Amino acid sequence: MRYAYLGPAGTFTEQALLQRPEASAPDAERVPHGSVDSALAALRAGEVDAAVVPIENSVEGGVSATLDALATGDPLVVVGEMLVPITFVLAAPAGVTLADVRAVGTHSHAWAQVRGWMSTRLPEAAYVPTLSTAAAAAGLGTAVEEQTPYDAAVCAPVAATVHGLELLASDIGDNRAAVTRFVLVSRPGGGPAPTGADKSTMVLYQHEDHPGGLLGLLEQFAVRGINLTRLESRPTGEGMGRYCFSIDIEGHVDDERVGEALMGLRRVCADVRFLGSYPRADRLAATVAAGTQDTDFQQARSWLRSLRTP
Repeated sequence: MRYAYLGPAGTFTEQALLQRPEASAPDAERVPHGSVDSALAALRAGEVDAAVVPIENSVEGGVSATLDALATGDPLVVVGEMLVPITFVLAAPAGVTLADVRAVGTHSHAWAQVRGWMSTRLPEAAYVPTLSTAAAAAGLGTAVEEQTPYDAAVCAPVAATVHGLELLASDIGDNRAAVTRFVLVSRPGGGPAPTGADKSTMVLYQHEDHPGGLLGLLEQFAVRGINLTRLESRPTGEGMGRYCFSIDIEGHVDDERVGEALMGLRRVCADVRFLGSYPRADRLAATVAAGTQDTDFQQARSWLRSLRTP
């Protein structure tokens, strides 16, 4: 098996990938890519068997690059999720002190999570965006000969070690409870079986923007007792005010309540891109209210069939 991930070595994405036993096997190959789009393009092209990409952060919300890449292009499906606690350090080459730092390189999501610390400790330092936190560390690594436009990097502790950097400060995140959620993505075909503690991900497109449009979509879940764990709007690119909705729900496509909701959405939406059902990383089982359990839907369907039978 070959796995693409947002690289280089030392990213939080690689840490998420290594949570998967199958990706840590001796015969597994981990292939770093410079961007989410590149990793998913390799998957679509058949160059790898699966890809791991970040999809949501507890501080910054959804990762727009991943949400947009999954909402467009050849269909892909999510088959697993991983949670990684986020700890940032400020690292630099040997000999660089905190007083020497005039510019800091890191990924935009990481910068957003250390702004408070930076404004207090390095208020004059410029921010230089990089493709990933590990890429920022790699740019300062001992093997790099050319000079980078920044003096220090915000990265994971492991990235600083991998690239031979020294720590100027540890645990610099503004929110110590920060967690990033990653998803394991594959090409369509044979998703995971229901476990009782599952999520499903989908993207919903409206026919047109109108009052109560979003409410109508959400009612498909509410009347069937389905809890949403994430809801975000993303521009479709078709014009100002044109949005689709990226949604995570509790439950599996094989659950009766989820199947009924998907049928309802298929009736009222211009398009439904179903992105898969998969086990929750936290293993929390959904609370299924009375009247929305599988047997309730099955009994109701049997009753209707009896009314239609002469």
